[in-house]
Amino acid sequence: MKELLQQYAAFNCWANQRITEVILKLDENTQQQIVASSFPNLYATVLHIWDAESAWWQRIKLHEKILMPSETFNPTMQEVVNGLQQQDRMWEEWINNATVPALEHVVAYQNTKREQFKQPVFQIILHVFNHSTYHRGQLVTMLRALGADKIPPMDFSVWCRKKLYAH
Repeated sequence: MKELLQQYAAFNCWANQRITEVILKLDENTQQQIVASSFPNLYATVLHIWDAESAWWQRIKLHEKILMPSETFNPTMQEVVNGLQQQDRMWEEWINNATVPALEHVVAYQNTKREQFKQPVFQIILHVFNHSTYHRGQLVTMLRALGADKIPPMDFSVWCRKKLYAH
């Protein structure tokens, strides 16, 4: 289990970096342009990924009050990307140092609707990375709608071939 989580953490970091490199090459107007999706534009979608990764991080760290980055300041796209990359590295480092009992530890938390739940940390981690993958897919669709044509592949299998099996 730990090895798979380590791979997913490294993959998530890599994939987020790949998609944000494309987004950062666009001008601010394009980053803010309205495109039909879960969130109104590229900026809001990347910010949501960071907010979610940060919120789940705070939950597994047993913070009483969850503070989303978007609630604490109004970042530029570069600041959002920097924050997301830092958060990704924190996940990666924590998982690399985690014991199996830490990964299996059941955490009590409440969601944004203040509903109470309990889940093992490893399930939360899998959710975090799947959630980011879901929104990266939306970012790809939004980028295509905005005319971007050089979007690198970000599949887990591509990461595996590049990082695990490239010799």
